[in-house]
Amino acid sequence: MTNFQTTSPSDSDPIDSLNMTVPSFDLLDGTKIPWIAWGNGTGQAQKQALRCGELALASGIHHIDTAQLYKTERETIEAIKKSDLNRDQVYITSKLSAGDNDDPVPISEVVQSVKESIERLGTIPDLFLVHNPFVVPPGQLKALWKILEDLKAAGELKSIGVSNFRPQDLEEILDGARYKPVVNQLEYHPYTLVHLQPVLDIQAKHGIVTESYGSLTPILRYPTGGPLKPVLERIAARISKATGKNLDTTVVLLLWIRVQGVVAVTASGNPDRIKSLGEIATLPDLLERNEIEELTNVGKTVHFRFYTEHMEKDFPLPNLPNE
Repeated sequence: MTNFQTTSPSDSDPIDSLNMTVPSFDLLDGTKIPWIAWGNGTGQAQKQALRCGELALASGIHHIDTAQLYKTERETIEAIKKSDLNRDQVYITSKLSAGDNDDPVPISEVVQSVKESIERLGTIPDLFLVHNPFVVPPGQLKALWKILEDLKAAGELKSIGVSNFRPQDLEEILDGARYKPVVNQLEYHPYTLVHLQPVLDIQAKHGIVTESYGSLTPILRYPTGGPLKPVLERIAARISKATGKNLDTTVVLLLWIRVQGVVAVTASGNPDRIKSLGEIATLPDLLERNEIEELTNVGKTVHFRFYTEHMEKDFPLPNLPNE
């Protein structure tokens, strides 16, 4: 389980200047990452990245997840400038993405692409990821990672990590790596657990933190909600009664993700939902151990992933129902 802190950290880490009560996780390189992020990569969150970003920051979410592909890097920094926060009070994640038509980035153009991201952001992001293993042409993943390592060693990047990396992708870049990826961001929720186990085993061995996108897929995208639905509803009813607050199944699922030591990245363009994320961010652990285990075990009876284009290529699926 990843070490996670709720105390006010020291002044040695920029993110610590928040003096925040939002829990954070320790990363391999000695930095910390807030456990929850607002992402501006889909839907209204992407279309209205500036307005929604301002609201997310005002609501207490001080971690914004963007990417070259989203075309929201400029809006990310503008939202920070319009907020009451300083740059060092906001954790920024961005990603090296393939072209608009999924065209791989030539290895000779990677450094320039990274520098263009930094220029659009007007700052070095706290975390820079490889968006997926197909960002560069086949056979060049290790060369790409070495470029990011060189940029980090030169102080031109801070923390570096990956996204949508399968077991073979992780093994390829870990072999002889100077810097291990601090995170792997992928679709993670109870319905992906069985398929992801080989990935999670490698990450546990090397101390790589999991970041989750599509965290709410069992609630928002699974056709019927599946076997998790009644369990989530029952737990939501219990914690609502215990706290005197109206806490829905979204809260339950995000708290389950946090207790796994996983960073939750969630994109919303709904103002009420964005505000509620700020409230969720600072909630204490409300789930009981048996509830955590039940959600895990029930999730493992189904395989369902919404974003299939990367993680289900050349990575065998489990023999589980998806309905």
